[in-house]
Amino acid sequence: MAGVAPLDRAGAHELSFLVHRRYLAAFRRSAAGVVLCAPEFAAEPGGPACRVVVPEPHVALLAIIPLLYPEPVWTSGIHATAVIGPGARWDDPVAIGPYVVLGAQVRLGRNVRVGASCVLGDGVVLGDDVLLHPHVVCYSGTVVGNRVTLHAGVRLGSDGFGYVPSRAGEPPRKIPQIGRCIVGDDVEIGANTTIDRGSVDDTVIGAGTKVDNLVQVGHNVHIGARCLIAGQAGIAGSTHLGDDVFLGGQAGVSDHVHIGRGARVLVQGGVIGDIDAGATVSGYPARSHRDVLRAQGVLSRLSRIAAELEALVHEPDDHGH
Repeated sequence: MAGVAPLDRAGAHELSFLVHRRYLAAFRRSAAGVVLCAPEFAAEPGGPACRVVVPEPHVALLAIIPLLYPEPVWTSGIHATAVIGPGARWDDPVAIGPYVVLGAQVRLGRNVRVGASCVLGDGVVLGDDVLLHPHVVCYSGTVVGNRVTLHAGVRLGSDGFGYVPSRAGEPPRKIPQIGRCIVGDDVEIGANTTIDRGSVDDTVIGAGTKVDNLVQVGHNVHIGARCLIAGQAGIAGSTHLGDDVFLGGQAGVSDHVHIGRGARVLVQGGVIGDIDAGATVSGYPARSHRDVLRAQGVLSRLSRIAAELEALVHEPDDHGH
C-alpha cells in the first residue's frame, strides 16, 4: 500500500476505512485497494473486494499510519543563529533551530527539538522527547514534561487577566502574576493556543491531556489527566477540570467552576456553575443535555401551535369577515 486516503479518493494502491453507515454510498463507489471494515459492514454488497475486518478501524489505523508515513529523520545540532543564554544546558541529542532564543538557566532534556524562532524564557524546563514547532513561546517559569508536543504559535505562561478596580478615572491596577505554567507528560497542545501562568497558584495541565487549536486557558486553572479540549474553547481563571473531561468546540467555562471527572460539555456549552462527575451538558447556561433536547422539542411544538393559532385568527367567519 502506498498510503491512506478517504473512500472517495482512494486508488488501487491505497488503503481506506469504513466505520459508519453514512459512508456506505462512498464505499460502494470506492476504488480503494484495501478497506478496513467494522464487522457489521464485512458482507456489504459492492465496493472493494479486499476487506480487512477489525473491531475498530480507527484504532487499527494507529498501527498502520506510522508504517506508511514514518516520521522524518531529524538531525541533532545547534543552528548558528540560535541565541543561548548563560547557564542553559541540555542532554544530547537535541536540535535547536534557526533564530531560537534560550534564556538563562534553561534546561532541555534528551531528544528535544526546538523549531525555528521559538523563545524559551529564563528558567524554562523541557523534559525528554519534547517537540516544539516554530514560533512557540514559553515564558519564564514554564515547566513542560516528557513527550510533549507544542504546535506552532503556542504561548505558555503569559500573564493571566488579573486587575483590581481603581478610583474613578484611573486605570485598573494589575495584579502581579507570579505562578507557573506546568504541563504534564504526554500532552499535545494545538496551534495558537494560549495558557496563562498562575497568579499565585500554578496553572496545571494534567498528563495525557490533548488541547486543540485556538484554546484559551486562564490563570490558576487546573486541568486533570487525559482531558480532551476542542478548538476555540475558553476556560476562565481558577477553574478545575477533573480527569477525563471533554470540552466541545467553543465551549466556555466561567471562573472558579469545578467540572467533575468524566463530564462532557458539548459544542458551545456555556458553563457558569459546577458540573457533576460523568454528566453530559449543553446549551447556555449548560445543563443536562437530555433537558436541552426536551426543551428544544417543546419550542418546536410551540412554534407549530403559534402558526395554527395565527391561521385561526385570520380565518374568515361565516359572514366573510
